[in-house]
Amino acid sequence: MDAWLGADTGLLKGVSVSRKQAVNFSSSSRLSREREVRVLSWAGPGETELLVGSVDGLVRTFSAEKGTFTSSRRCGEPREGCFSGLHALGSAMVTCTEKGTVRVWKEDSDEHVTEVRAGEHVHRMRPSPSDPHKVATGGKENPLKIWDLQNPDKPVFSAKNLRDNWLDLRQPHWVKDMAFIPETDKVVTCTGHHQVHVFDPSTPRRRPVLQAVFGDVPLTALSLPADGNTVVVANTQGQVALLDLRMGLLVCGALKGATGSVRALQCHQSLPLVASCGLDRFLRIHSLRDRKLQHKVYLKSRLNCLLFSSRDPNADAQPVKVKEEEDEEEDEVWDGMERVHEAGERYEETGETEEGEEEEGGNAKEEEGGNAKEEEEGNAKENKEGNAKENKSINEEEGRNAKVVVEAWSADKEEESAKEEAKSAGEEEKVTETTVKTKRKADVKKEQKKKKRKKD
Repeated sequence: MDAWLGADTGLLKGVSVSRKQAVNFSSSSRLSREREVRVLSWAGPGETELLVGSVDGLVRTFSAEKGTFTSSRRCGEPREGCFSGLHALGSAMVTCTEKGTVRVWKEDSDEHVTEVRAGEHVHRMRPSPSDPHKVATGGKENPLKIWDLQNPDKPVFSAKNLRDNWLDLRQPHWVKDMAFIPETDKVVTCTGHHQVHVFDPSTPRRRPVLQAVFGDVPLTALSLPADGNTVVVANTQGQVALLDLRMGLLVCGALKGATGSVRALQCHQSLPLVASCGLDRFLRIHSLRDRKLQHKVYLKSRLNCLLFSSRDPNADAQPVKVKEEEDEEEDEVWDGMERVHEAGERYEETGETEEGEEEEGGNAKEEEGGNAKEEEEGNAKENKEGNAKENKSINEEEGRNAKVVVEAWSADKEEESAKEEAKSAGEEEKVTETTVKTKRKADVKKEQKKKKRKKD
């Protein structure tokens, strides 16, 4: 396998990028978020065994040769947080949790021999490639510290906070990842405030000797190539960039392709390659020379961590031979079927054409052409007559519909006029009745006046 990856479903995935194949390995019969793989490390220099740290506090040993988990031990409790670092120290093992507890475990023992309190909210622990007894830790509001596990009383180096900004406000710590620069004492870190810092413990200065800003979102991971002159950083938006340490952390290229937050980066030990994985479920391998994407494998699960093998992933892989089964019955059926040729192109199996066949083909072609022409003319005539009849019937139907509409409109008009006449007649009757009543009242009043006059 060229790369090993840990998923949030508890699976360990082995990938052969040359064959575009991935194999899932699990220590249990069912998947669970409680077994989410957070850290991976080689158990030795031979790369034959892996150490797999999960959320439930267990560290399992996986044999790459056998393809199975061989052992497991409990190296922490869930209340101490997830693992933030894991690596082999000879036959022993070093673990670190988010609560800041760094422990050294003996081989085949559940008791730790050394314990270091590195502070709260430790996000990452990385060992020194030159001295495995020296580790670096850092996290949120927990500055970079370098520890010597042989003398764990106090850190060898503790970084100092940056100077206050132009508003005299304190700048917070948030170390997300770090790495030791080869053949030096320097350490490069990336922060959740999209900053890249270089510290030099060999000088009295505890603040960064180099610092730069990349992007506008938190950085999540970094890795150093074998030459140690550049650093690869990635952030939560999937942006991966190459920064030059010799030019004051100047951005000298971008590695495109990622579409989600990158959670892990690792450069090849000897080749100019870098592998990345994250929430978009892809393993990507880029070339650091031309910054082009070399390999891309979809792995179906969100990925947390990875290990890049020291073998060359671009080595020619042996092709997988797949034996094609022949169906004899199907072949017999096809052989027994009559061979169909286009008109005028009938040939014998030998490829030779005889004169008689050519003449027959020509006559047949002429007859077919004449028949086709007559058929076309007849069809055109029939279509024309049919269209005319159809148009005529459509016109007649439209005329009938129009007549019906006119009659309905006339009936509506007559009904409206009748209503208006009735209304006017009713109003006239009302006026006549009112006039009669008024006259009667007037006559009654006149008679009453006459009677009064007579009495007087």
